[in-house]
Amino acid sequence: MVPTDLYGQCADLERILEVCRPYGIPVVVDAAEALGAQYRTGTGSWVHAGIGAKAAVFSFNGNKIITTSGGGMLASDDEGFIEQARFLSRQARDPAPHYEHSQIGYNYRMSNIVAAIGLGQLQVLDDRIEQKRRIFDYYQEALGSIPGIEFMPEPAYARSTRWLTVILINPDEFGADREAVRLALEAENIESRPIWKPMHLQPVFQIEKSVLKSKVGRGRQESRRLCNIPGQGYKARVVGGSVSEYLFERGLCLPSGTQMTAEDLDRIVSIIRKVHQG
Repeated sequence: MVPTDLYGQCADLERILEVCRPYGIPVVVDAAEALGAQYRTGTGSWVHAGIGAKAAVFSFNGNKIITTSGGGMLASDDEGFIEQARFLSRQARDPAPHYEHSQIGYNYRMSNIVAAIGLGQLQVLDDRIEQKRRIFDYYQEALGSIPGIEFMPEPAYARSTRWLTVILINPDEFGADREAVRLALEAENIESRPIWKPMHLQPVFQIEKSVLKSKVGRGRQESRRLCNIPGQGYKARVVGGSVSEYLFERGLCLPSGTQMTAEDLDRIVSIIRKVHQG
């Protein structure tokens, strides 16, 4: 099971673990966006994103709350698991005077220079979380009373970093849809984005069964090529997809950079208000 902590907020990991434990299902948390976020355990204690799972994965990409310019981190309490991951990340080279490989490995090592940048960034993590939360509070206070705008809630079990401030726009109440707001901001050279597109709607997962069956004799390479044809109509299996589709249709990520000034925020709010007023 791979739950994803979105926009700086932890999934309800305690409930997920309760479901998975009886069946021996390992849980690996995609905490790429949630470094610094916390959730409350069943005992009432607060722990950081991913703790309690088999492993957690974090991102240090340039758009994250701290960055090493790229790459990420795998974390786990399982020492053997981490040692195996280290081995694979270093090309899976066996102990020998020559290059000897009994397993397929990868070159996923982080250089000492990049790691030093990350350690330096960690020193400002708490400050950035507080600034992200202040930005969210500003948006909520300035826009929360407008009909048709709803902010991403923070459940009682979690404390989000508010990595991105996310809103839902109900066009019937607001007077315009999500895309109208995004384009109005773009016209003023302000970038905002729809929330993540659900994976089952991605063109890469639209595969035509009949095409694959008819071409099976052409070999593995041809089959791989055919699997990447977009828009062929065979949709990936999905459960509960209507929820993510609804959020995607109405969700918008507002500019949330910690270097934004009060004037920047005022300008964004003013544009959104103008769209509402028509």
